Amino acid sequence: MPKVDGLEVLRQVKADDVLKVIPIVMLTSSREEADLVKSYQLGANAYVVKPVGFQQFVDAIKQMGMFWAVINEPPPETEG
Repeated sequence: MPKVDGLEVLRQVKADDVLKVIPIVMLTSSREEADLVKSYQLGANAYVVKPVGFQQFVDAIKQMGMFWAVINEPPPETEG
């Protein structure tokens, strides 16, 4: 992405009280361990390295969606 990288986007999303609950999948070409570690430290829910088959990626997102919809407990509502 021009001018801003995925880690910065992740940082900004997770810093926003409204957006931080959205699950984030990092889809990247980086195999650098430092990028993987930083992504999880910043709150990524998954890290997928390209190339990845389209159907494999869709299946992974569906599984995450199932977790998010059925198993995950949302944070309690806060007044604000």
